[in-house]
Formats: sequence, structure tokens, C-alpha cells
Amino acid sequence: MDISSDEADDWFMESLHIYRDLHVFQLEHPTKVIEWTGEKSICVADYSSARNEILELLLPLKLYAGGNKGLCPERDFKLQHGGFCDEPVECLRHIFGKRCVVTSGQYSSKLQVWDIGEGDSDIIKRTGVINPKCPSDKGRKIASGVTDGASVLHGSRINDVQQTELVSGRVLYAVGTDSLDAVSGLQFVNSSTFVVCANNGTLYVGDTRDPRMKHYVLHGSMSGSHWVFALRKDQPHSDPAACTVARLSSFGQVLVSDLRNLCSPVRQAQLNLQQNMPTCDFLNVTWAPVLDSCLAVSGFDGKVHIFDTTSWSTVSQTPQPVFVHRGHDLSHEAKTDGTLLVVTTHVWHPWRPRTLLSAASDGSIHVWDWVDKNVDHF
Repeated sequence: MDISSDEADDWFMESLHIYRDLHVFQLEHPTKVIEWTGEKSICVADYSSARNEILELLLPLKLYAGGNKGLCPERDFKLQHGGFCDEPVECLRHIFGKRCVVTSGQYSSKLQVWDIGEGDSDIIKRTGVINPKCPSDKGRKIASGVTDGASVLHGSRINDVQQTELVSGRVLYAVGTDSLDAVSGLQFVNSSTFVVCANNGTLYVGDTRDPRMKHYVLHGSMSGSHWVFALRKDQPHSDPAACTVARLSSFGQVLVSDLRNLCSPVRQAQLNLQQNMPTCDFLNVTWAPVLDSCLAVSGFDGKVHIFDTTSWSTVSQTPQPVFVHRGHDLSHEAKTDGTLLVVTTHVWHPWRPRTLLSAASDGSIHVWDWVDKNVDHF
């Protein structure tokens, strides 16, 4: 997409009214992972350079300043801790309650465990490696356990999903299915129940006390594309009855389902989005943790789209977004080789209702708090 200087200037003026906060940072290399490690800190990691940095960044203090924010001089991200990984980082998860992250690469099934420096140390140091029961040349998706004992659920295909204790490397659980479906994502509902989404959109629900898994297959026109998912829950240890699943396809279809009945979606939509990239590597959908029924979508182009699903029904529709973050597109200098920009990932702030962070393929990372004109008044 070619952006004219006039369009960029118009967006800059518009941004003064459509954002409460907007902070821009430039990484040396792009990231496809943004993970919260504290109330005001995130972890990012390279996926495309020879020496792949893992960085913990402190968010701009101005974002948290009360009263007159103009009196707060800290407007930029600050590097807190850093280290280097021997492979591009495809997935990174912070371990619940620990100063620790676990990473996976694209072409290796091993997981690497990293301690984030404490006290005077500014180093992120590798402290362990987890080799799964069935090694492969495929990277693994990771979910952090939500119990006091540090563990991760991980897998590249459904039949090799397992839970591993970090300290000992002991396998705590392994699935008992022979499905070869590739894993696009997985997440714990509570300490024992988890959900896995396959690339083909099939959902698997399991329990770490039972190797058997229930599965729910997509049918008809909804198959044939790449799918990712997001699980909305009200707290780390949730009742499945309070959870909602959203699935997003590379064709822009969204299915919203009650976790208690995954056979039939309760809401669905066909988003009017076009992909800039030939791959689905950056496809992402996330639920807002504070705003009811709002989800964010990225990975199609250089934008992040926010949708309110409240009015969606079982009949597919083409909804309009309630907000679109165009900052990456409109602050991007187009490359002469014609490379198109794409948002590589985004995350919601845990407790600020309309604050998100997003990263793009040019190395830019933004934190932004958007204005809902129906609620906010200036």
C-alpha cells in the first residue's frame, strides 16, 4: 500500500483526537512476540536476524502518569534486560508468577528456558532446554501453566502435545490421540482444562488428568483455510462455563463459540480484510480482557482492527470495526523492493480497557490507547 505524505499528515492531525496515548518505538529487528512480564514491562524477541535478541522493555512512564501528563518527561520505551537466542523466536511465553520466559523457534522442536535478570543483573540468561518426547523440525506453540509449579503445555501437532515441568524437565501429561493436525495455538482454561486450535480450525478440549480429548471439526465452506483462536476467560482459574472462544480464518471468517457447546457458533462474521502477505504467519485474534465482547484482529495488513461482537448473530454478517489503528502503515517508509508492511502481533493491556501494543514487520512497536467516541468526552 502506497501512503502519500498528505495522507500521513492527515492521520497525524487526526491522531490528536482519536488516541488518548500513542507512543512509538523502533526495534533494530522486527518481533512477532509481545508478552507481558509485569504491570509495566513486556518481553519481545527477534524472528529474522542472525543474532536474535530477547529484550525486556519498560513501557513509557507517561502512559501511567496521572493528572497532567505533560509534566512526565518519560515518553519512550526503556531497555531493562536483554540476551541473545541461537534461533529466531517464533513463540514466547512468560511463566505464571515467575521472572522466567520460555521460547521456541521455527525449525526446531526444542524449548529454551530463560531467566530475566534480577537485582543488578541486566542479562536475560538461558537456564535450560526442554526436548519433547517426539522431536521434529517444526516449531512448537506454548502455553504457560497457571499453577504455582512452573510448567508449560506445548506441541507442534495434536498427537505430540504435552505438559512439562520446567525445573526437572519431567513430562506431567501427554495426549492420547493420533491426530496429525498442526497446532496453531493452545491455552489453559484453568489448572487442568485446556483448549487447542488446529490450523484447520478443529478445536480440541483436554484435561491434564485424562489423555483423551474431545474434538470439534469445522465443516463445509469453513474448511480449507488457516485458523487461529483466542480464549476469553474472566480469571486465570476459570470455569469453562464462563469462557468464550473466537476463531479467525485467513479468509477473514470469525466464529464465536461458547466453550460448553463448540459444535455451533453463537456469533459469526465475515470481515472485510485483505491479506498483504502470502503466508498466514502473523494472523492473530485476541479478546479484550476488560471490554466485554470486543476483539482485535491483525496479521492481514499494516493495521489492527477492533470489533465489537455484541450485535453479531448466528447469521454471518460483514461488520464495521469500531476502531482501526493505522499508525504502522502511515508512519512506515515504503521499501523500494515493494515489500508490504504487516502487523506481526498485538496484545491488549491487562487492565487498561482500550490500550494495546502492536508490532510490525518494519521493526516498529506502538502502544496506543484509542478513544471510543460513544463513551469518552473531552
